[in-house]
Amino acid sequence: MAWLRLKLTPGLGNRSILRLIRRFGSPVAAVKASRVQLDGISGIQERAKQALARGEVSRPPEREWEDLQAMGAELICLGDESYPANLKEIADPPAVLFVRGKLEPRDLVAVAVVGSRAASAVGMAFTERLCRELAGYGVTVVSGLAVGIDAAAHRGALNARGRTLGVLGCGLDVGYPQANRTLKENIVASGAVMTEFPLGTPPLAGHFPQRNRIISGLALGVVVVEAAQRSGSLITARAALEQGREVFAVPGTARNRRSAGPHRLLREGAKLVECAEDILEELRPHLVRRGGPDLPASAPTPADTPSGGPCDVTSEETTVLGCLDEQPLQIDQICRRLQWPAARVTALLLSLELKGLVRQLPGKYFVRP
Repeated sequence: MAWLRLKLTPGLGNRSILRLIRRFGSPVAAVKASRVQLDGISGIQERAKQALARGEVSRPPEREWEDLQAMGAELICLGDESYPANLKEIADPPAVLFVRGKLEPRDLVAVAVVGSRAASAVGMAFTERLCRELAGYGVTVVSGLAVGIDAAAHRGALNARGRTLGVLGCGLDVGYPQANRTLKENIVASGAVMTEFPLGTPPLAGHFPQRNRIISGLALGVVVVEAAQRSGSLITARAALEQGREVFAVPGTARNRRSAGPHRLLREGAKLVECAEDILEELRPHLVRRGGPDLPASAPTPADTPSGGPCDVTSEETTVLGCLDEQPLQIDQICRRLQWPAARVTALLLSLELKGLVRQLPGKYFVRP
């Protein structure tokens, strides 16, 4: 409860909490510190010292704990056995994590995938495929549960029945973003959603850079798929570099503003990514240094893939699939390319979708998985 009391002390940020722990040796001793003892510590706001000495909190820790338990969440503190090993290594690890779901030792082998909220259909399709491949190799996918690339990263891992971790810039009980509420519950069911912010904390702009350091800190490397020059994804990439993580970038077209961020990272030395193997090759040395498990040489066959080979595909369906090799297309675009009527193309797309060979994206775009 002492960790939680420190977290709920007004004006006491994460760095200040860590400073107190280093000075007094434990959260219990920090909570019991006198005003005279606190005055001898630099780098902590006056109002935070005053609040801590008086025992002031923004919310009773006991009430916070009860509400966490009621929603099936847990509090993981720095030093706990279940605290993420990768995250513990960074310069300013969160003193506490509010977690729904389950963190597991195998999450040591993790890759963060981030990018634009206003992502293109091509970028989202690539991200889903990449994360499906990573999850197939047993890699945990980490992202920020935002719309766009983040959501595509989580979906890709879930579609492979793999593990994924979502990091929030608000309290666990805050439904942000609304569009990803169902996705959030799916992640909780097969991974974990976490935050360093107490219940009820709104998604303020200043919270997201703090969240981004956790995203990169949980992972061995960070992949940026689409990002503008001033994107928050580049903040995550910078945090990764400061934490000694690998940085990867997916190239795009020269005139696409969403390519500016990844291209900048590539010019600065980021590793170019075209498939999951590009990432895994760079991660193996990191796992050896950490004494972690080696990555398999090839991805396992998904349990739901028929052993007898691919589904039977007609010649007409093959022709439609050929149109989708480069990028997602809408039905009218496919019709123009093939000079076929819309009813015929629609029926073929439906058949391919039922066979799992085509997937529909928002905006009625169709893409190969």
